[in-house]
Amino acid sequence: MKKILVILLILALIIVGTSLFTVGPKEYVAVREFGRIVRIIDTPGLYLKTPFIQSTQRVSAATILYDIPASDVITKDKKSMISDNFVLWRVTDPTLYIQTLSAIDARAEERIEAAVYNSLKKIISSMTQEEIIAARGEKLNSLVTEDANNDIKIYGIEILSSQIKALDLPDDNKEAVFSRMISERENIAAGYTAEGNAEAQKIRNDTDRQVSIMLAEAEKQAAQTIGEGEAEYMRILQEAYNSPEKAEFYNFIRSLDALKISLQGGNKTLILDKDSALAQLLYGIMD
Repeated sequence: MKKILVILLILALIIVGTSLFTVGPKEYVAVREFGRIVRIIDTPGLYLKTPFIQSTQRVSAATILYDIPASDVITKDKKSMISDNFVLWRVTDPTLYIQTLSAIDARAEERIEAAVYNSLKKIISSMTQEEIIAARGEKLNSLVTEDANNDIKIYGIEILSSQIKALDLPDDNKEAVFSRMISERENIAAGYTAEGNAEAQKIRNDTDRQVSIMLAEAEKQAAQTIGEGEAEYMRILQEAYNSPEKAEFYNFIRSLDALKISLQGGNKTLILDKDSALAQLLYGIMD
């Protein structure tokens, strides 16, 4: 009797053990019945299945990093470049993933590698090298990610992000391309320099013209002022000579000024012609 109880207890434990299963975080569990998927569980916890009839298959729901080998691509202008990528991917439809790839990650990564390479080749071949350099970064990564997902979604997986680690020229092409780029930049710089010199010359010409106009205006104003001064001088002279008395007095003052200037310095001797106005003035004073 005891043996029967022990056997029944063992059978009960086996049945319970084969009926219970757990689902962990970041995990899918597919419940299969005679090989057919009857349900997918993605919530962590303890679950029951029919013993001996149903089985379980686990699929990771975590994000997986896959480093894709570097590959050659050709640009629209027939330039060879080397692309080195990695992707972040995850399973979004475990049923499709099991049915198409048998839930084998290595097979999934083979499909991902092919999809990313084809997308990168298609996008790169539609752009020139300069366009690729300008778009390199998130813009180019987004284009590749979106296009590759169109091919990979039939397997129940999604590429969250395709990132280009390096997009460079082959070593034997770098020097020629760099030389060409330097030459182009030098031509652009020369163009900017020429434009700057032309603009500077234009400014100098405008400045010289303005200076010439200002000098001409100043000379005109000076000539006008001198003319007005001379006219005033002539008016004063005219007033000074408009009567015999004023003319005589004016001549007298002018002669005294001349005498004063002549007697400056250490030599006080003055020699005059007897007919000079100054001599006649002095004779007049002495008389």
